[in-house]
Amino acid sequence: MPKILGIDVPGKKKVEYSLRSIYGIGLYRAQNIVRKANIDPAKRADDLTGDELTKITNIIQDGYVLEGDLRREVAQNIRRLISINSYRGIRHRKGLPVRGQRTHTNARTRKGVRKTVGVVRGKEARAAVKTEIASTSKAPTAPKAAAGAPKAATPSKA
Repeated sequence: MPKILGIDVPGKKKVEYSLRSIYGIGLYRAQNIVRKANIDPAKRADDLTGDELTKITNIIQDGYVLEGDLRREVAQNIRRLISINSYRGIRHRKGLPVRGQRTHTNARTRKGVRKTVGVVRGKEARAAVKTEIASTSKAPTAPKAAAGAPKAATPSKA
């Protein structure tokens, strides 16, 4: 596995695909880097010579913001959006999708695992909830009528 900028890139893949393991380099950038370095795109990363690795490293360092610096820049942009209370910042703060996706269904990546609210399914679960409610709320019931109190008259059919 060759190292580029301190990152191990997969050696068995072609160069332009193995460069994509570096944060901030996608397919288009990887193709541009390989083109600028005059490296055969069909070549595997393990087959690169030391000279070719230094060419790639120099091209990357001169023209691109990658890895830690890029992560820091993205995090600062998100913090700025949150601090100015923009719509996107509010969505980031709430952990909801930022780019207009629907949330009625889907959005599980941002919202997390479903939290059941309300109805409890299953006989055993219902019984457990009922006993828990009964044991925690021993509220007094309505007082019964006294023994000597007159009963309400009911109309009789005659």
